[in-house]
Amino acid sequence: MLLLSNDEIDRLLTMAECVDVLEEAYRELAAGRATDRRRSDSFVRTSRPGALYSLKSMDGIAPAFGVGAVRINSDIVTWPTREGNLRREKVPAAPGGRWVGLVLLFSIETGEPLAIFPDGYLQRLRVGATNGLAAKHLAREDARTVGLLGSGWQAGGQVMAIRAVRPIERIRCYSTSAERREAFAREWSHRLGVEVAPVSSPEEAVRGADVVLCATNSIEHVFFERWVEAGMHLSSIKRPEIEPAAIRRAHRIVIHSRAAAPMHVMAAGVELPEAMEGKGWKLLEDIDFATLPELHDLVAGTVPGRGAPEEITCFLNNIGRGYQFAAVGGALYGKAKAAGAGRELPTEWFTQDVHP
Repeated sequence: MLLLSNDEIDRLLTMAECVDVLEEAYRELAAGRATDRRRSDSFVRTSRPGALYSLKSMDGIAPAFGVGAVRINSDIVTWPTREGNLRREKVPAAPGGRWVGLVLLFSIETGEPLAIFPDGYLQRLRVGATNGLAAKHLAREDARTVGLLGSGWQAGGQVMAIRAVRPIERIRCYSTSAERREAFAREWSHRLGVEVAPVSSPEEAVRGADVVLCATNSIEHVFFERWVEAGMHLSSIKRPEIEPAAIRRAHRIVIHSRAAAPMHVMAAGVELPEAMEGKGWKLLEDIDFATLPELHDLVAGTVPGRGAPEEITCFLNNIGRGYQFAAVGGALYGKAKAAGAGRELPTEWFTQDVHP
């Protein structure tokens, strides 16, 4: 069994490769040859004021890559209000100020465990690649400018992905922290080789943009109908980021999955801020997700992509799928084995000689 680190994953797998892997994987999903399970979040109280313990899991099987995968997060979660918006933030409470997220990869031929690795870098790659893949089919081919709302970990994945699928020349970045957006602009201007400019308002970021990328941890709207312009492609990484009126302006709307929300399991007396009325998962309830095409339909060509330059298009990455970790994890495992990366652990440590 192979043990990989985040640093090794970062060296082994590029965003462009992830976009290609997911494109192949979603065709397999559309054909009915693959499967996954809806995300499950369980919550109990903790001794920390305002914090809950969350055990999150999702899984999927990607026969084209010969693997099944389980992604597990063990989180301390808080919901602070910052600059007027309620946000979902994970506390790095594990020893050393760290977070806990793991992916386990299994062979579909023998059932044996193939690899275990942290989910951090792969998480950003698969979210970015998902939105990038949607933009490949929905954004204008001549898209050059991006309006970015957010400057955190996921925002980096989003700019990598849009740069992988479109010849982007300029990115305007807004976030509520001037210090963070300025640092983000410096880092990603250097990394992408394009101009990333920090701006002082969301309106300034999105005005005249060909592509708008929402990449925040907000559980309230951050992009509004009054900012929509002809020809824009709108993209979100969380269900509530784009207000319903803006979504309805789109000529073509694609969602990631028709699973409207995770399966929430809560101990007695637990109240989940992101499931409260007017917040998080309760937002967009007037959008009929059951009638909207999913990303794998778009990739497989069973629903059309952009039809004209002036169209407004929208992709809602409304919920993650365990299948992504199987597909991208399978590709990662193949590259790691070929490169001799990682640390081999005895497989018998993770198997047993008694019937489970």
